[in-house]
Amino acid sequence: MEKFGKSQPVTRFEDQRFLTGHGRYVDDIAPEGALFAHVLRSPVAHGTITALDVEDARSAPGVHLVLTADDLAKSGVTEGMAFNMIKNRDGSPAAAPRRPILAEGRLRFVGEPVAMIVADTLDQARDAAEMIALEYDDLPVHMDIAAGGTPLHDEAPDNRAFDWALGDEQAVESAIAGAAHVVRMPLHDNRIISNPMEPRGCYAETLGNRLHLAVNGQGVWGTKRNLVRVLGMAADDIRVTTPDVGGGFGTKAMDYPETYLVAHAARVLGQPVRWMADRGETMLADNAGRGLDHDLTLAFDADLKITAYRVDSRVDLGAYCSTMGQGIQTDLFSKVLMGVYDVQDTFLHVEGFFTNTVQVDAYRGAGRPEAIYALERVMDRAARELGVDPWELHRRNFIPAKAFPYVSSTGETYDVGDFNRVLERAEAECDRAGFAARKAESAARGRLRGMGLCYYIESILGNPSETAKVAFNAEGTVSIYVGTQSNGQGHETVYAQFLSDQTGIPVDQITVVQGDSDLIANGGGTGGSRSVTTQSNATLATVSKMISAFIPYLADKMGVGEDALGFDDDTFRAPGSNMTPTLLEAAQMARADGRSDLLVHEETATLPARSFPNGAHVAEVEVDPDTGKVTLDRYTVVDDFGNLINPLLVAGQVHGGTVQGVGQALLEHVVHDADGQLLTASFMDYAMPRADDVPMIGFTTEAVPSTANAMGMKGCGEAGTVGAMAATANAVADALWDRGVRQADMPFTPHRVWKMLNEAMAPLD
Repeated sequence: MEKFGKSQPVTRFEDQRFLTGHGRYVDDIAPEGALFAHVLRSPVAHGTITALDVEDARSAPGVHLVLTADDLAKSGVTEGMAFNMIKNRDGSPAAAPRRPILAEGRLRFVGEPVAMIVADTLDQARDAAEMIALEYDDLPVHMDIAAGGTPLHDEAPDNRAFDWALGDEQAVESAIAGAAHVVRMPLHDNRIISNPMEPRGCYAETLGNRLHLAVNGQGVWGTKRNLVRVLGMAADDIRVTTPDVGGGFGTKAMDYPETYLVAHAARVLGQPVRWMADRGETMLADNAGRGLDHDLTLAFDADLKITAYRVDSRVDLGAYCSTMGQGIQTDLFSKVLMGVYDVQDTFLHVEGFFTNTVQVDAYRGAGRPEAIYALERVMDRAARELGVDPWELHRRNFIPAKAFPYVSSTGETYDVGDFNRVLERAEAECDRAGFAARKAESAARGRLRGMGLCYYIESILGNPSETAKVAFNAEGTVSIYVGTQSNGQGHETVYAQFLSDQTGIPVDQITVVQGDSDLIANGGGTGGSRSVTTQSNATLATVSKMISAFIPYLADKMGVGEDALGFDDDTFRAPGSNMTPTLLEAAQMARADGRSDLLVHEETATLPARSFPNGAHVAEVEVDPDTGKVTLDRYTVVDDFGNLINPLLVAGQVHGGTVQGVGQALLEHVVHDADGQLLTASFMDYAMPRADDVPMIGFTTEAVPSTANAMGMKGCGEAGTVGAMAATANAVADALWDRGVRQADMPFTPHRVWKMLNEAMAPLD
């Protein structure tokens, strides 16, 4: 048995209740008799509010409360939404306009919350919303990811929120000027809607002087801190819980206006209040993902070694700064700017712009998929323009295995890596040798076939610290309290499995407890592929503390010296004693002896460094030139995730993430009209990937254990998405290249591909 996990493919314990309809989601557990909240949203993308009359709504049947921005202010709720900020390249702060909880005098995107109605039933709340007289004067709508247009905020007169840069621009420009080859490429990264299976929702209730908020988010402690700030309450008077969650993807990592509105309404009314978004609200009001344009430049020497890389990006922030919106395409993008290539001269220049659309924030990968997509697309373009095999161009520029630990051009320390080994495995797994025959067979049927490679690396993000608490219960079971939050990843299985591996406690006697701010003082939540690595690190620390605490007690019981007593991951043993108690048996002894101090153990641990998952994605597509339809025919992934706890769960994460990346590449696309109205506002118009859009995904791991943590692990939650976008797009570009198509941007819908092919045809004489 390996010290840090048995790597057994255990099926998920929680699936039994999920698949039999026994999941306990936030809308399932709202208190009986809770009032229903409904949000009135802006019908226009930009306008000045001239009147907001809610009196008829207040007197409507069943209505208990109507909240507007003025009502919040009168109650002392004057704080705006919180967000992280960056600094401009000249050192000045980026624009930080106030983002109100409810619209204050102006409407800035379709779907912006204007008022909230609380009634006995949802239908009554919706009916009352129809009675609200909202009047406004239209303002010009700004939809371009560029400077200009009518300002959304006084703080950004040209709608530019920030102008940020990282790197030595002069050195990079000098390298480009002296390069033997220069490849330039514009690139668009399309905006998407996250669409978790379960929409956002919450309920709030008051219990004496305390407020309890249940929300289907990605962590409870950030929400608790924000409630303290917005509502002006003492932290001890707030409890935040999170039940089962049906998908998060970064979209549920931050708070939204409804969180505060529901909490405030419950306090005002002294009654429980519940709110659940419908799918239309999800598409209108959830933070969007991606949405940016690049100008990319790669410089090469005569041997086709990269000498410099420059990225100039223009980022769509939406109407306001959201929680992490400013940092995603700047700081987080920079973490993997140069990917797996041995290059030190890089320059990243990013401008962020306000548009009359919903905010853009974290979506699976948050900056790293965008960075790898840009880099791997321009690497593929470079290979074609320079007449070299894309796989060879990758190998020629890889950071060599002997160079680790390697400090990247943006200051990230990659601990380990063997990219050539992983790529060789991918070449075999995808049957690259057989591609020519498959391409010929497609051609015989009038089809175009292409293969696309993406070699990605990603950085584990978020707080490197986490807490774990292990409690021995009276009935002989064990509870492990964790600071992360499952959104469907299988944490209940993997955390119980890991604790069992380290302690010998039978896994079926371990219960994982998460999502309750009363039970653990602090936690980092889930996001940035951090959960299993940080949580397992904390569990190791807790187990170590627990063993150290039991040894003096058991040494006395066993009549041996403390130095002679050891624990072998299953039992305590010492020479000269025939007692070999397990931890459960030791806990039963302690309970009988009144040693309650030995029944609960808690520790917080911090990872010494970040780990960097990496791997190769290879996509094969077939294109029908008559219709433009792209069929993803084969897909292969070889990842280096270091040591694994449960390979089955890892495969599930890779499959899900890959499909999300493929969805963006082939199908998903947010479309607004010139007035800022969302045209892709339902699943009739916004295409999500389905089972028949994706082939069976071949998945293999080629482990290079991390040295950045004791377990040798690397996160896996977002890796599939990081690699899938470029692999799929490069496959389409490969299929279209011989037909003269040079610029190919996502999404590769049939009409767009058909149009690319027809525009690339030589004009008739």
